[in-house]
Amino acid sequence: MQTAIIRANILMLITAMIWGSTFLGQNVAMNYMGALTFSGVRFLLGTFALLPIIFFYLRKNKLTLLQIFSKRTIAGGIVLGIILTIGINLQQIGIKYTTITNSGFITGLYVILVPILGLIIGQRTGLGTWIGAVLAVIGMALLTLTDHLTISFGDLITLISAFAWGLHVLSAGFLVSRYDPIAVAFMQCLVCSILSLLLAAPLEGLQISFAQPALLAIFFTGIVSVAISFTLQLIAQKDAVPSHAAVILSLEAVFAAICGAIFLDESLTTRGYIGCMFMFVGIIIAQIWPTKKQPSLPVNN
Repeated sequence: MQTAIIRANILMLITAMIWGSTFLGQNVAMNYMGALTFSGVRFLLGTFALLPIIFFYLRKNKLTLLQIFSKRTIAGGIVLGIILTIGINLQQIGIKYTTITNSGFITGLYVILVPILGLIIGQRTGLGTWIGAVLAVIGMALLTLTDHLTISFGDLITLISAFAWGLHVLSAGFLVSRYDPIAVAFMQCLVCSILSLLLAAPLEGLQISFAQPALLAIFFTGIVSVAISFTLQLIAQKDAVPSHAAVILSLEAVFAAICGAIFLDESLTTRGYIGCMFMFVGIIIAQIWPTKKQPSLPVNN
């Protein structure tokens, strides 16, 4: 059991590193095509990349497609895909108008939003969640508010996407505990790609760029981020301790900031760094603060 938990933690750390670096690819792509088009193309590529993984999984476990793709799995995957479409495209639009450092840390707020949203369906949350939420709000204010007490369009859109990611976590937690995680991953990616492309056709004209930076961004975020990291994450969640999962996966914000500093020469003011520190500490406190009953929800992004 301990070995399985260690393996899950390692897989989630790899996932967090991939997710953090994905913000770089998402940022680059915005110089060449629309947000909906990019999301649709990369998730379509990720869906195709999942096919050999599925067939290998079926062969190894001696299963059939009908066994893992039940009607309920398909229905749940469709719902999850719709939520994913909202979250990923709002985040993608936000990246166009903010830094990947801001985007990474604001997106990471979903870790705190999950237990708060869980109150709607009757799940209890502890004092640590509220302390973490207060620290995170203070940190976000320091990071995003201007001297005129306004928030940029990109930061606002990214904040809204964090609520979608929080809802995605709750839905994913329900589905992965009941249905095959690889089947769920495939369905949500397929639905996200179809919906994004259907929206992109009238709104953006599906103008796909074949410039080298754009293609690199598509292939990296499609194959490595969508196909590989989403699969690693859902597999890891089977054996992961929920509090460990939240803390490890929240490191994506740190990796996003590192990529922004190295590759895009992004930098923050002193106030911005203090804000990031408040947000990260708040996220960690919300997850490791002792409670009488720990939630059994996995984390997703």
